[in-house]
Amino acid sequence: MVWDRQTKMEYEWKPDEQGLQQILQLLKESQSPDTTIQRTVQQKLEQLNQYPDFNNYLIFVLTKLKSEDEPTRSLSGLILKNNVKAHFQNFPNGVTDFIKSECLNNIGDSSPLIRATVGILITTIASKGELQNWPDLLPKLCSLLDSEDYNTCEGAFGALQKICEDSAEILDSDVLDRPLNIMIPKFLQFFKHSSPKIRSHAVACVNQFIISRTQALMLHIDSFIENLFALAGDEEPEVRKNVCRALVMLLEVRMDRLLPHMHNIVEYMLQRTQDQDENVALEACEFWLTLAEQPICKDVLMRHLPKLIPVLVNGMKYSDIDIILLKGDVEEDETIPDSEQDIRPRFHRSRTVAQQHDEDGIEEEDDDDDEIDDDDTISDWNLRKCSAAALDVLANVYRDELLPHILPLLKELLFHHEWVVKESGILVLGAIAEGCMQGMIPYLPELIPHLIQCLSDKKALVRSITCWTLSRYAHWVVSQPPDTYLKPLMTELLKRILDSNKRVQEAACSAFATLEEEACTELVPYLAYILDTLVFAFSKYQHKNLLILYDAIGTLADSVGHHLNKPEYIQMLMPPLIQKWNMLKDEDKDLFPLLECLSSVATALQSGFLPYCEPVYQRCVNLVQKTLAQAMLNNAQPDQYEAPDKDFMIVALDLLSGLAEGLGGNIEQLVARSNILTLMYQCMQDKMPEVRQSSFALLGDLTKACFQHVKPCIADFMPILGTNLNPEFISVCNNATWAIGEISIQMGIEMQPYIPMVLHQLVEIINRPNTPKTLLENTAITIGRLGYVCPQEVAPMLQQFIRPWCTSLRNIRDNEEKDSAFRGICTMISVNPSGVIQDFIFFCDAVASWINPKDDLRDMFCKILHGFKNQVGDENWRRFSDQFPLPLKERLAAFYGV
Repeated sequence: MVWDRQTKMEYEWKPDEQGLQQILQLLKESQSPDTTIQRTVQQKLEQLNQYPDFNNYLIFVLTKLKSEDEPTRSLSGLILKNNVKAHFQNFPNGVTDFIKSECLNNIGDSSPLIRATVGILITTIASKGELQNWPDLLPKLCSLLDSEDYNTCEGAFGALQKICEDSAEILDSDVLDRPLNIMIPKFLQFFKHSSPKIRSHAVACVNQFIISRTQALMLHIDSFIENLFALAGDEEPEVRKNVCRALVMLLEVRMDRLLPHMHNIVEYMLQRTQDQDENVALEACEFWLTLAEQPICKDVLMRHLPKLIPVLVNGMKYSDIDIILLKGDVEEDETIPDSEQDIRPRFHRSRTVAQQHDEDGIEEEDDDDDEIDDDDTISDWNLRKCSAAALDVLANVYRDELLPHILPLLKELLFHHEWVVKESGILVLGAIAEGCMQGMIPYLPELIPHLIQCLSDKKALVRSITCWTLSRYAHWVVSQPPDTYLKPLMTELLKRILDSNKRVQEAACSAFATLEEEACTELVPYLAYILDTLVFAFSKYQHKNLLILYDAIGTLADSVGHHLNKPEYIQMLMPPLIQKWNMLKDEDKDLFPLLECLSSVATALQSGFLPYCEPVYQRCVNLVQKTLAQAMLNNAQPDQYEAPDKDFMIVALDLLSGLAEGLGGNIEQLVARSNILTLMYQCMQDKMPEVRQSSFALLGDLTKACFQHVKPCIADFMPILGTNLNPEFISVCNNATWAIGEISIQMGIEMQPYIPMVLHQLVEIINRPNTPKTLLENTAITIGRLGYVCPQEVAPMLQQFIRPWCTSLRNIRDNEEKDSAFRGICTMISVNPSGVIQDFIFFCDAVASWINPKDDLRDMFCKILHGFKNQVGDENWRRFSDQFPLPLKERLAAFYGV
């Protein structure tokens, strides 16, 4: 057939009959389930886009061709919508005008499907910047709301709701002369409309403007809230859902306006959380989560707890539909391969260098592995998860005051004969673990054995949730004598790692990793048994759980450290890991967790890793080189070469760090035979912060392991390190700071020319408010080390950093880094004693933080303390030391005789 490319675009446009038939044929074919046919259709549609009036045919089928079935007409509109998205700027004016007028004339089509399609088309045109170029759109839609015809009113409202969702920002700006001043009062009038669908549209439209605190809505806030209350008992679930959503958002934005009605709102939300319609219940349940984050929560909810807690607990049961979706009746599925979409993308956390603390880092470990994520095949947010999350947050608000409301329910649930009920009780117990830990302790000696028993329940979903709940109490388990709970728990968890159900395997592996982090070297006596199980799991696991198994092995290595370095353990563990390593291609993302795991293993095994290090080292260097090469091609010709996934390079750099740390001087020959330093020079200048972060960690580790190879590059590296002392990128800055400290120890007096490149930034960082603890500690150590090797250069600035220097190092453990830093500070004090005078009490406190310093360091402390005392005289010293807290006074007297 012949297409006329030069069609005159007049409003009297008429389709060519043959052309119309061809398009209808295509629309029919595209509904075929056969993917080959679909692909051909796609290509034909793309070709047709070259004809200016192709889109006229599409709108014609959608709005005029009433003889066709609705799915075909709607599909025509959706194809047009995609064309608008992709090519709108190329539409001839006549086509654009024709489409716009047809949309407005047909917004009231008698078919709900066609109305909705026209609405989607309108909002797509509007969000292509056409709200400005279509000035009559909003006035026209608003006037259509007053139509006597239901279809017209509903269609116009549907379109407006979509525009409010897609273009909320521009609607509330000066660009359009603030149409919301008219639209919002108009929407509020429709809250009382007789049709539930229209009431629902009206609330949904206004809801788009709550979070942004839109001025036009804030002016009418009281009338809005009043209207919402009037809809509280609406028979239409969609309306109730939108009312709940509005109240949840108002909690964050206009608490002041809700407070006077809070009692009634809470009562209402209690009812709605038990709504027959799960979508309404879920929206309502969000209310408790949001309220718990508000400071007033504790007072407001206290009197409602007796009602609220049972409602939340009840919401934590699996619904029948959940159980079907989770295949809750399938107990054994370990032999069924995973479908690839089940496997969620993993993100590699780049290496950050941190100090060890006396209280051993409980406060900073804000690990996100604790999420209530027990059923991620339906990882959609649902009522069960929302209720559990709300209970978790409330437990953190009320702490043990929550227990009187929970314990009676728990007694009933945990020993219930129906598995669904029992399962929800175990979830409740896990959800309150963090908030109510203190109050739960008296019950744990009875509960933990019961839970360990539940690990062998006949229902897989009970076994899997029990793994999670037990991991939430791991800290307490480890604090008891090992034979009482740790050993039985470990034994049972290891059996669950080999469970015949994949969900249980996954939950057990994650729980075991948590247990490893808590137990650390307590696990050493059981290593053979643990490794036996983990290695056996290798042969048993499908794809998804293998990735979690790597994590459990890596965590084990981190937890037991050098205790893993025994020939019999290495013999068990390394062959399966290396076998996987050889199977995976360089492009395979499964390398990430495996490389992370090997990095931990290499660090733990130290010299035990030597037989495996060469191929591993080589491959890491290759991965870095490949990624850099790909990135250069992509920079030069972005249209021809795609950007590489830089995670491969980051993970490889981190494994090289692990090798350098584990092998120490043994890595020297590998470095000598490779171009790793040239590659690092490029990585340190990469625009992606995580790449720089990992390359600075590696620089520090190679500096410690084989400085002879790093030294020739120092003149090139130091200026780059200096420019990366930018606390906007916390982790990059942290690792660069640490590397500078390691380099200075190796360089000694030769560090002198580089001090001006870094000192001012370091002093600025240590004095910055709100700097994270890890960065402060590393900065202090590096300043101390620079002062140790170049006291003349650093000591003049002593007064500018001595106070924050002392306060940031008083809490870290005695170690090499702390030792060199304190030697530096003592050397600087002897060069510039007046720099410390004003803050001498801070220095005394920092000295007292040492448990047992080496003899010569203790002598340095003694000399400075006695020197100061002699200088000010006994009387002044007594007055000065009377300000000391008693433990500090006693300690200095006992250790240093002052």
